[in-house]
Amino acid sequence: MSLLHFRCKERRRTVRVNLTVPLAVHGQSDEGEKFCVHTQSHSVSQHGAMMEFGGGVVLVGQVLHLVNENSNRKADARVVSVQRKRDGKVFVAVEFLSSEINFWHMTFPISGAKPLRKLAGQKQVTA
Repeated sequence: MSLLHFRCKERRRTVRVNLTVPLAVHGQSDEGEKFCVHTQSHSVSQHGAMMEFGGGVVLVGQVLHLVNENSNRKADARVVSVQRKRDGKVFVAVEFLSSEINFWHMTFPISGAKPLRKLAGQKQVTA
């Protein structure tokens, strides 16, 4: 039996990077109760993040206020996915409401960009 590999077009605007950043997530439940959850990112992109979410109930479409606890940068984000794993962990994916911010304070390559590689046997040029 052979294993087939399928290639699909990348739909993300920027690549996703595995990066752990401590976050404070502020939100409000449907009943109007405010909550604050301290968590960390699992993966990030220029336009959002995936984070493990240990408390509070969030729904797709809900707006959360994120605080990067390393840089104290703040941003509002919309929940785009809630995934409940078999081990009981809950992962929440969010998309920033404003694309003009640099919440992670880093530069991301565009989607589909090929990494720069040195060819075998090629000398590295230094200035």
